[in-house]
Amino acid sequence: MYGPQFQAPRQLDPLQPAPQTPLQQPGQQTGKTEFQKILEQKTAGAGSALSFSAHAAKRLQQRSMELTAEDVTRLSDAVDRAAGKGARESLVLMNGLAFVVSVTNRMVITAMDTESMKENVITKIDSAVIA
Repeated sequence: MYGPQFQAPRQLDPLQPAPQTPLQQPGQQTGKTEFQKILEQKTAGAGSALSFSAHAAKRLQQRSMELTAEDVTRLSDAVDRAAGKGARESLVLMNGLAFVVSVTNRMVITAMDTESMKENVITKIDSAVIA
């Protein structure tokens, strides 16, 4: 009855409804979503302590650069501001000193005094903060 180009019609199964899952009541949580977990991890970094790389610690010592607790707090605040703008690697200028900081890791990568900054090009930064 049908030629070589046509096939006999076949019976289609009726559509099946999606399996029913109980609805969640507003305010009821079954667990944290992946988004909530990531958000908490990212915001937990803001305001946390800065760390200094071995290289930065060596430069501070070699150049007799001393930081007070207040200086570290100002530096941390500058990193928080840079993070708020989406920065990843930032140059922080403060009290005649310059710090290259990994904003995402909250780590000071290197430190320079005024003399060390002369005629230098600082690369791999995406922002600068004057603290």
